[in-house]
Amino acid sequence: MEQARPAQRGNNLDDVRRNNLAIVLGLAHVRGRVSRAEVTRMTGLNRSTVGGLVAELVELGLVVEQEPGAANHAGRPSAIIVPREDIVAIAVNPEIDAVTIGLVSLSGKVLKRIRYDTARVPTPEEVVNIVGAVVAGMRGELDSSFRTVGVGVAVPGLVRGTDGEVVVAPHLDWHNVPFSAMLSDALGLPVVSANDASAAISAESTFGSGRGARQHIYLNGGASGIGGGIVINNELFPGVSGFAGEFGHSLVNSAGSLCHCGAYGCLETEVRQSALLAAVGLDAADSEQLESGLLAQFSRLEGPDPEVLELVTRQLGFLAEALRGTVNIFNPELVILGGFLGLLYAVAPEMLESGVRGRVLMGPRDDVRFARAELGLDLLMIGAAQLAFAPVLADPASIATSLVKAG
Repeated sequence: MEQARPAQRGNNLDDVRRNNLAIVLGLAHVRGRVSRAEVTRMTGLNRSTVGGLVAELVELGLVVEQEPGAANHAGRPSAIIVPREDIVAIAVNPEIDAVTIGLVSLSGKVLKRIRYDTARVPTPEEVVNIVGAVVAGMRGELDSSFRTVGVGVAVPGLVRGTDGEVVVAPHLDWHNVPFSAMLSDALGLPVVSANDASAAISAESTFGSGRGARQHIYLNGGASGIGGGIVINNELFPGVSGFAGEFGHSLVNSAGSLCHCGAYGCLETEVRQSALLAAVGLDAADSEQLESGLLAQFSRLEGPDPEVLELVTRQLGFLAEALRGTVNIFNPELVILGGFLGLLYAVAPEMLESGVRGRVLMGPRDDVRFARAELGLDLLMIGAAQLAFAPVLADPASIATSLVKAG
């Protein structure tokens, strides 16, 4: 999320310095490249203070300064501050059919992404073993070329924010699993876990289609169902325990099927990735090919197969029904759709937009716009990594100092 905010005052000089370090690092993290002059303008700090903060971040090994390119204005061009590419987080996303592990830099770049397909829904212990084996295979490279701040895990389920316990991940059949502690013990690294859709909205807000939007809603569709996240005044709304955003359990069909939550006609029982895969002749193992298969159907001169068109129309109708309440209640400026929901929107954007606007009150209807998530297959890797980077971004001095000493 955009962290261009004025420098704040602390209770003492050390608080002020730590806060200002976090602000400068946050700007570099969000923007990828930011000049000293831009930092000065956006924070209200004077040039000498900014220079000192940048020098400290360079010494801590979190950023580098680069020579500026050609300038179109008079005066000395300002040096460019760039996050170090060797500061990384390990990202993990367990799903019903695979475990994906990634390596993500402080600039938000996915350096490595490994999908490990599983023959069955993996248990927590199996996920820990898979991640441990993949990380062991990268250990030489991690130790020689990178400094790893920790591990972020994007879980398709309810994750308690205070300790990272997976309260329930219904499609994984995980219940009250202390997964963060389990993985941390196995890897010897700090681990932060959160709901996958909440992690995804953090990534999209920071690096994707949510940049610049202060009030927005994110809905993600994956193999395990549908979740989401809510951003209010540029801050993620977690709810009391981190469970907010379960849009998949919105009622969309009073005569619908029984959901695992105990209710009937939930969005995620009526709008499913598996149905789309079957419609274009793919199985769960081919989920990453769903986009090309579905887009190929809608790009044919004669139009899509009638059964495919009927399925897409029906699923978009249910999605529009779920968004009716969401838009009326939250009055967002932007609704972002990710995963297979983003693909549904991409093949027939007018169908979804008209479906929502035809159901929504005049005021919220006129304010809202729609977008597909931009980060694609990297979305959950970046979102999970954001969880691990959060302590560094909040307090660069203490976290980075320990990394320097450990190295």
